[in-house]
Amino acid sequence: MEHMHENTAAVLNRLSRAIGHLESVRNMVENGKNCSDVLIQLAAVKAAINNTGKIILKDHLNHCIVEAVKTGDQKALDDLSNAIDQFMK
Repeated sequence: MEHMHENTAAVLNRLSRAIGHLESVRNMVENGKNCSDVLIQLAAVKAAINNTGKIILKDHLNHCIVEAVKTGDQKALDDLSNAIDQFMK
């Protein structure tokens, strides 16, 4: 199901930043930069991805899941549970 939410622009912006961080990591590794610096940059990538996931989750809860509860859509709730399990791995 395709849909847009109010935070789509924020998600795309955060993903662009995460991609930039990841490209920096690749360049650092290619250039033999200090391992500690690479790990710090990787932590920035992880944080960016996790924060993006939080925005998407909140958006999903506030729109799709609220509607699913109203209509008794158990599959949407099961899909959310599975998505959370996968995201938290």
